[in-house]
Amino acid sequence: MMFAYVAAAFSIAYLSLNLISILIAIVRARPRNGSFPVPSQAPMVSLVRPVCGKDNFCEETLGSSFRLNYPVYEVIFCVARANDPIVPVVKNLISSNGHIPARLIVGDEKVGANPKLNNCVRGWDDAKAGWIILADANVLMPPDYIQRLLASWKPQTGLVCSMPLGSRPQNLAAELECAFLNSFEARWQFCGEVCGLGFAQGKTMLWRRDILEKGGGIRALASEIAEDAASTKVVRAQKLKVHLVDSPFEQPLGARGLRDVWQRQVRWARMRRATFPLYFLPEIFAGAAFPLIAAVYAALAFEWDLVPIVFGFILICYGPEALLAIANKWHFSWAMPGLFMIRDLLLPFIYIDAWCVDSFNWRGNEMNLREEEPSIERG
Repeated sequence: MMFAYVAAAFSIAYLSLNLISILIAIVRARPRNGSFPVPSQAPMVSLVRPVCGKDNFCEETLGSSFRLNYPVYEVIFCVARANDPIVPVVKNLISSNGHIPARLIVGDEKVGANPKLNNCVRGWDDAKAGWIILADANVLMPPDYIQRLLASWKPQTGLVCSMPLGSRPQNLAAELECAFLNSFEARWQFCGEVCGLGFAQGKTMLWRRDILEKGGGIRALASEIAEDAASTKVVRAQKLKVHLVDSPFEQPLGARGLRDVWQRQVRWARMRRATFPLYFLPEIFAGAAFPLIAAVYAALAFEWDLVPIVFGFILICYGPEALLAIANKWHFSWAMPGLFMIRDLLLPFIYIDAWCVDSFNWRGNEMNLREEEPSIERG
């Protein structure tokens, strides 16, 4: 019976930790009434946005760069190739928003295996400000975007980030991506930060130039396959912390394919395994699959009625997660509870894949995690 007691304790511990993480996310990401005020002494900020190909809602997300209610900032778009289909879109946005200093830099610098980092280097070098934001092209910036990032900067901060918040899904696959991004990945990242284990997220990163330069400059981020993993290590090496904004910034999804959702999740998992293997080890227990199996085992061992045990577990596990999405005004529909369960069934397979597979394709770039110098092929 000892195994049955252990299984029951494991299930109860998981449900308790699950509830704690949800409470943390509800508090941290609660909707705010009104915009963040502009600081009395607002520093100039350079906004560097690498672009590559057309994403869903790209005109809206890139256009949001020009609608920030911040008094002094510049926008630098970076693209690797002049014939990229996003170039006309960017040029049109720049010409249509002459009130904001903006420019497009064409051509990257090969500093490592990461094509996005290569695309950012010249933008970083060209930035005029001491505060620099690296933001992906698919981030939808609210008007108080810069203020919210600056407000999260504390005395021991080395970097402020925001994870992506999936919004505007147009099919079930995109809703499944919301189930991964929002009430699962975002809340566990908030939980990690509370425990003093903040990790950088490459979607949005606010740097103070002198901190990154002290760590070797932007080219030092090529030391890892993922620039956010390298950023975390650069910040921690200086005894500083990575902090998160209180409410994540949106990434409008539109329609997604199931294959795309799967490939994105396994790519991120493979990179986490390669860059922080010890932290990745316990991720196998992040979802509800194994705690539910443990609960079923305990119920059978103790000869309890199985139906109420399973139903109660599912209700306690996913009911609060649904409330988290509703309370924080994140995307939620009738399908989401079922997608929460599908997500948790997929997590063990994603975890196993991360340990077994070393390569992936990112926007036409073939990358290998175990090679000393990962290969890059332009697609």
